[in-house]
Amino acid sequence: MDSTPQKNPGRVEKDKKKRPSPRRDGREAAVQFLFGRDLRGGIALGKDEITQFWELRTARSFARDFATELIEGTLENIGEIDALIKPALQNFSFYRLTPVDRNILRLGVYELLYAEHIPASAALNEAIEIARRFGTEDSPAFVNGVLDRILRESRDGVSDVK
Repeated sequence: MDSTPQKNPGRVEKDKKKRPSPRRDGREAAVQFLFGRDLRGGIALGKDEITQFWELRTARSFARDFATELIEGTLENIGEIDALIKPALQNFSFYRLTPVDRNILRLGVYELLYAEHIPASAALNEAIEIARRFGTEDSPAFVNGVLDRILRESRDGVSDVK
């Protein structure tokens, strides 16, 4: 007879990680889309660019709709968003950013300053968590610092967005 103690014999152990919430999944998909587009030098694939992305990336319908909203909003405002990010970097070149950090910042700025239905605290926290998952060890603190600076400046009237 085996004397090895059993771990909770009536409980099924979860080997999988918990699935992200639909909004987190949507944000992650949006960053992945923006990242891919950035690596192509910002070159659009045409009208079906987002449709082609969804052929490769699975997501629940709410997450897909939310991501598409974030992608379209970010791309519609990308010139202004990049112009807000550049001075907030403080002596760091926008083009020296890793593509992951650059696109997390783009999405974060869109959510903070353009998406009025998303609370600023949620947008900031989500950007930090996505940076933790996809970025480098330094990415979460870096993203937090840059987005916080942009948010403070927009509230102080330095930016006329939102």
